[in-house]
Amino acid sequence: MMTGAAMQDDVRISPVHLKAVAGPGQPEPSPELEELYRGFERERLVPLWTEIGDLMPRHPRSKASAHVWRWSRLKALAAEAGRIVPVGRGGERRAIALANPSLGGRPFATPTLWAAIQYLMPGENAPEHRHTQHAFRFVVEGEGVWTVVNGDPVRMSRGDFLPQAGWNWHAHHNAASQPMAWIDGLDIPFAYYTESQFFEHGRDRIAAVEQTTPERSRAERLWGHPGLRPLSQPDAPAASPLLAYRWTDTDRALSDQFALEAEGHAATVSPGHAAVRFTNPSNGRDVMPTIRAEMHRLRAGASNRVAREVGSSVFQVFDGTGTVTVGERSWSVERGDLFVVPSWVPFSATASSEAALDLFRFADAPIFEALHAHRAQLDE
Repeated sequence: MMTGAAMQDDVRISPVHLKAVAGPGQPEPSPELEELYRGFERERLVPLWTEIGDLMPRHPRSKASAHVWRWSRLKALAAEAGRIVPVGRGGERRAIALANPSLGGRPFATPTLWAAIQYLMPGENAPEHRHTQHAFRFVVEGEGVWTVVNGDPVRMSRGDFLPQAGWNWHAHHNAASQPMAWIDGLDIPFAYYTESQFFEHGRDRIAAVEQTTPERSRAERLWGHPGLRPLSQPDAPAASPLLAYRWTDTDRALSDQFALEAEGHAATVSPGHAAVRFTNPSNGRDVMPTIRAEMHRLRAGASNRVAREVGSSVFQVFDGTGTVTVGERSWSVERGDLFVVPSWVPFSATASSEAALDLFRFADAPIFEALHAHRAQLDE
């Protein structure tokens, strides 16, 4: 039989701590209730009536905050890291993650999404590895770095979106005479919280033939033809087999939507707001099972409809200037700036009167759609 002292020690080391408080939906505080709560603590039990407001709120209440990171500051710090911090085994990548101010210092932009600036000096090689987390690279400026995926060299240029499905070997090398920076997006926080991550080192050096610089990768030559699927590839992979979505195609698609809108056709998501989604050419779904990626363009002076949805997003300004509002926060933004939209927090953007505003967006919506938990709302 447990003694009184042992019972007190067991309560003290329990991670469960309960206190009887008066309030709507709560039982009346009493010595008997306090004793019941001590029993719950000893057995590591938590009654729903003390937690329901946090566990089952009326709508999502994200632990993440709306926040903006300035590209000019990120680049300056990344350049200093390039001078001081080597690339190689150990750190693997010179990637500097955005840490949402409300997530306890973790390197997470949102509870499910990772975003980082990666910086590679001239002539540097980032060693080969693979991981189960899905990833992509998006280039807001610069030229000269090549990512090598399963031995396939892929050019990285301004405006290009380069998805990287999980568990594929990949390395990077800078063939230019200047440093280059880009953003990495991954589902690292989701994999971390679901305890599903695997990682494996590859070769320390990629072969010379893999450091060539072809205009088009093998993946582009096979999969990069609009509306055409190679019959040699009968299976539809869960993530996109196309390793580069080129800016020239994205730009033309957005421009054509505006041209059609001007001709009186229903081609934009709202007046002055063109948008496209990057999709898997084998099945038309999102480029990756956990990540959605889009490009939005607002005509000069135009705004999008105020939107909110279950799940979080990270935006980067690709070009132009404007104002973005996330919940109660508003910022003026320019090329390269990144900002977070937490779950179910209203978001809107307005382009300046001088030029269009291009916004790259990635989000965790596919996760919630797969769970039948996704919900979105557009204000009229």
